[in-house]
Amino acid sequence: MVRQRAKAAAGSLAWLVERYRETSAWTDLSLATRRQRENILRHVLEKAGNQQATKITRAHIVDGRDRRKATPTQARHFIDTMRSVFEWAAEAQLIKADPTAGVKYPKQPKTEGFIAWTEDHVTAYESRWPIGTRERVWLGVLLWTGLRRGDAVLVGRQHVRNDEISIETEKTGMKVTVPIALELDAILKAGPCGDLAFIVGVNGQPMKKESFGNAECDLWLDRLRDGHVLHRHG
Repeated sequence: MVRQRAKAAAGSLAWLVERYRETSAWTDLSLATRRQRENILRHVLEKAGNQQATKITRAHIVDGRDRRKATPTQARHFIDTMRSVFEWAAEAQLIKADPTAGVKYPKQPKTEGFIAWTEDHVTAYESRWPIGTRERVWLGVLLWTGLRRGDAVLVGRQHVRNDEISIETEKTGMKVTVPIALELDAILKAGPCGDLAFIVGVNGQPMKKESFGNAECDLWLDRLRDGHVLHRHG
């Protein structure tokens, strides 16, 4: 027998979140963002779902942020999630004041950013993932096209004409045309590739840019994506 979820009490935080999920403020978010925020909301509601939404204060939000201070990125996502809920609620006049107003993000640790790969990095990767592996296709597409991650997962045989790849980029809407190098041609012919996307996951299906970024090769790909691709010329 399937157990039905208990109905949230009117005016509670859980009730407010249910109403929020019915609006475009939620449904217009990308699937990846909703998944991320669902995980945060689940933990928040387990702890405070029965509290009246109007009783949530700035101190509660600050406390939630500070309890996540060991992971600043998670703390930032927490603030973004709660701010989205309460900004909508305030505009809908379900609460009088937005408790997230003025709450600052935690300081992010300083990093040197992504490094551009050297030939040694590429050689090490190619040694680990030879031609005939999906991971080699991933690298080949990124390395030889210079496409961002969001475009790299979309490009496929339908974009190939006269030994060139032509695609309208996701971010700028500009059409980019790249000749297919002999090395890339060999990689794509060996595959594995999908019918409509060269880059595929373990199930042989196309990948969304979010899942591509979280794939098992993420440690390597982080240094390649979003403009930090090492271009090989020849």
